[in-house]
Amino acid sequence: MKFFYNNSKDNKKSSSYSRYTLSLYFLIPIIFAGISIFTFIIGLNLNRSSHDLITKLLLGGGLGILSFLCGLLLFWFILNPIKKFIKTTKNLPAFQERNTKDRRKTRDQPYNEIQYYSTVLSHATDILGKIESTRLFPTIIGHCRAMRQLFNQILKVAPSDATVLIMGESGTGKELVADAVYRQSHRFGMPFVKINCVAIPESLLESELFGHEKGAFTGAVTKKKGQFEIAHQGTIFLDEIGDVSIAIQAKLLRVMQEKEFYRVGGNKSINIDARFIAATNKNLPDMVKKGTFREDLYHRLNVFPMVLPPLRKRDDVSDLTDYFLENLPQNHSKDQKTFPDSSIPVTISSEALEYLESYSWPGNVRELKNTLERAALISETNIIETSHLPLNILEYETSNTSSSQNASSLPEGVSMDDHLRSLEKKMIISALMNSQYKQVAAAKLLNINTRSLWHRIKKYEINVASLQKRHNLE
Repeated sequence: MKFFYNNSKDNKKSSSYSRYTLSLYFLIPIIFAGISIFTFIIGLNLNRSSHDLITKLLLGGGLGILSFLCGLLLFWFILNPIKKFIKTTKNLPAFQERNTKDRRKTRDQPYNEIQYYSTVLSHATDILGKIESTRLFPTIIGHCRAMRQLFNQILKVAPSDATVLIMGESGTGKELVADAVYRQSHRFGMPFVKINCVAIPESLLESELFGHEKGAFTGAVTKKKGQFEIAHQGTIFLDEIGDVSIAIQAKLLRVMQEKEFYRVGGNKSINIDARFIAATNKNLPDMVKKGTFREDLYHRLNVFPMVLPPLRKRDDVSDLTDYFLENLPQNHSKDQKTFPDSSIPVTISSEALEYLESYSWPGNVRELKNTLERAALISETNIIETSHLPLNILEYETSNTSSSQNASSLPEGVSMDDHLRSLEKKMIISALMNSQYKQVAAAKLLNINTRSLWHRIKKYEINVASLQKRHNLE
């Protein structure tokens, strides 16, 4: 019989606990034996024979012991390979890295074998999924459930020639997804033509798409192939398709339906064999209702729609943060004499990461990348702290803390003490910003004396001067 006694004494951790837990090697066979004895008792009641009581007890006890041994043997064969797998897995560098990231969010650790095995296997599954995603989609960072669903969609549609419509907010990575569809398709290696429909002036868009003959208009001194003709046997990516005019939409519809077009000023039809991928950040169904987008073209494009999740609906901000910090451009451009610490990788504190994870990110991944680059330049210690973040992120967090959190809905894995400390620090930062960083005025807003505020600022290591400097810069 094996017992475990756990007692947490660290005041900085979550609430302490003390409890006894049975080893699974003992608990599971006991359950087997209990079920067998219970079945035996029911059988005795149904079969009221003249056997004496001692014989019945011996039979029941023997059956219980036999069931216990059988359960122990069976469970040993099942659990032992799992334990060996877990012992090997938890020592892998990828698993250690995953544990380090998880400790940013929670300080509680599993306190019994079932929770421990469940946690390790869950982490192993995520790591394997991450490895597979990285192998197939090396340019797309993100391994949350929403992104894994997106990867599955890419793998399903890529081998076909079906038209793909990628929809999502600006900065969500629509071009990266289009590139991934192309790389997983059988047309990979053939031309991949990207056309930004917004970047090309309306007067030149038709010529850019379809080409033109010599003398078709003023300045057309030579014949020119269009992008559609260049993309023959390859893939065409029409970015920001929702911004093209109705006239161009009609011509695009003909190309997609008939696979043929005419150059500007030409009278000879040109046939193409190309796959179409389109992307937009507009709401095309609403545009169809308003009459600003052709309904027939929308249905032609909407063969396989893919909606990219915004960053606020993803839970992999920490993964993206780690990737962007590892690939900061200043890591390769700083002068070693001027910046002696440039060889030290830039990291981010857990508190600053909490602000990033709770922000709404209207600019999505692009905004996150720019924010980290700016914060890394401001930091003088190669550690991004809360004071290095833009004020709009700090103000968003402090303004939404009281409305989104309450005592009955603590974040998962966070103790009440840790949560209260985080709330107190955010309230102090908010009061400092609202009082133009004057501690006397901030103390009045918080309804505490100035000396108490000063001690709390020291306690939470709030850099008031750095916050004020950020305010002046912005």
